Amino acid sequence: MTEALHATDRTVLLVSGEDTRDFLQGLVSNDVRRLDKEPAVYAALLSPQGKYLFDFFLVASPEGVLVDVATDRAQALGQRLSMYRLRAKVAIGLAERQVVVGLGDVPGGAFADPRDAGLGWRAVVEDAGVFMEGMETLDPEVMLARRVELCVPESGAELQPDESYILEQGFERLHGVDFRKGCYVGQEVTARMKHKTELRKGLARIEVEGDVAPGTPIEVDGKPVGTLHSVQGRQGLAYLRFDRAEKGGMTAAGVGLRLRG
Repeated sequence: MTEALHATDRTVLLVSGEDTRDFLQGLVSNDVRRLDKEPAVYAALLSPQGKYLFDFFLVASPEGVLVDVATDRAQALGQRLSMYRLRAKVAIGLAERQVVVGLGDVPGGAFADPRDAGLGWRAVVEDAGVFMEGMETLDPEVMLARRVELCVPESGAELQPDESYILEQGFERLHGVDFRKGCYVGQEVTARMKHKTELRKGLARIEVEGDVAPGTPIEVDGKPVGTLHSVQGRQGLAYLRFDRAEKGGMTAAGVGLRLRG
């Protein structure tokens, strides 16, 4: 059975022009040349200080490169890309496309989610309704549960602009960063975190023993440990300071939490 959902919280931009691939290659965290062999690449655009600003899917297209990004970040991403354009022969604009996500057999015109196959498939199409004809409706809560189970961060939840570092958020595991591609914005800080430091903070799966809202601070013995983010049922994702979290006894607004394996 194939299930699908029109992802109305996603917007698609189009980067076109003869310098498109080179332009993006010098900006984003992943190797854009992979689009020569793969239908889509997951990547991020960072600040010069190496902090997360945007994450998105780059999708190969005869028109150029389609950029599947969270709707509430799309305008800012377009502005940021335009700021870097300088003399590059590229155009950046809104694409008349819609995003569909799904589980089950990957239909024609779709591609497996490049972050983790357990997240199902994605498609960037002209008409989501037409594309989804004959498919069952996918429950968004099912996709949330998959994302939590696989420890996958999302823009506006775990991923916070000008705060998050992509390695702490699992981008290496999620195939969102390439350490051999050469320079890009924020590359120096990212490479230093990879090769010269041990990550002391990061995203982790937790079990939640009661009702508590995302965004609640987490403590151990009254000391700050991190922040609770996405929650689905009794499972959740939290950004934690590992040395304190591993001692146990975590609480968020009085509700007990514990690390999952």
